Amino acid sequence: MTGRTLLVVMILGFAGWMFLQTPSPGPVPGNGAREPTAAAPADDATLGFRSDAWFLPDDALLGFVEIPAGPFLMGSDRGGDPLAFDNEHWPGGDGQELVDIRTFFIGRFEVTVAQYGRFVAATGHPAPDEVLRPSPNHPVVNISWPDALAYCRWLETTLKDSPITPSPLAGALDDGWHVSLPNEAEWEKAARGADGRVYPWGAQPRLDRAHFGVGGTAPVGSLPCPECSYGLSDLSGNVWELTRSPYRPYPFQADPRQAPGDDDNLSADALWVMRGGHFRDGPQNIRTAIRGGADPGARRPFIGFRVVITPS
Repeated sequence: MTGRTLLVVMILGFAGWMFLQTPSPGPVPGNGAREPTAAAPADDATLGFRSDAWFLPDDALLGFVEIPAGPFLMGSDRGGDPLAFDNEHWPGGDGQELVDIRTFFIGRFEVTVAQYGRFVAATGHPAPDEVLRPSPNHPVVNISWPDALAYCRWLETTLKDSPITPSPLAGALDDGWHVSLPNEAEWEKAARGADGRVYPWGAQPRLDRAHFGVGGTAPVGSLPCPECSYGLSDLSGNVWELTRSPYRPYPFQADPRQAPGDDDNLSADALWVMRGGHFRDGPQNIRTAIRGGADPGARRPFIGFRVVITPS
């Protein structure tokens, strides 16, 4: 895997054929054009975030949102979403399946430059200049899959050791839950709720709900989504979000060791699912069911992540 370039892929059919996903800048049909969002001024860039709490959001759960246990529709309905790729359909049936998952917490926003910078300062984790150069409230990009997991491990230890960690999060961590990347079922339930919607807010793309079809990232949470099931931001557009799920055809397996064709060297020879599309994408690539894949060593200016606290 050393030296492999990024494969941003869509599997067209369950045989595993992939193609390289190419950004599509420009106007979004039916929605008009929009200029790239400018970076927030430096003195305002961390408003709403706590400098005494690793620049996590300034709310009761430090930016984490509880997603309740229960089933949701995962994947794309062949009749209900004409933009769906074949890799979103489950074998047999109508292309969607009910997946039942346990309660978990997920970040309201993508991990920011300021948050990642606090991790780098605390641990000495290597970070190229381009990682920490953007405005502090933009999503961190140009990080690899192992970089994202390293941040998760640091944040887990930090939250477990801190007296300011909110009690629901502290209790979960004391019970053996972990800070990690979401698996793709957790991500998809958080994005679409239990009703199988095409976009986090409903059936049609909206430029006032997602940052897409433009030239660069926006500050996290720039476009609130009151219609979204759990009040999360940027699950469509802004940056692709890494998950902890290996890139494989459905059916989804929460434990990748249960998946057909697994081997003993998964972490060294796998693509990892990423979700949500990015700032240059059009409506097809920002749907809740979109599935891309990334080489674990790839660092790109349109790939970031958000975190979960999960019992899995």
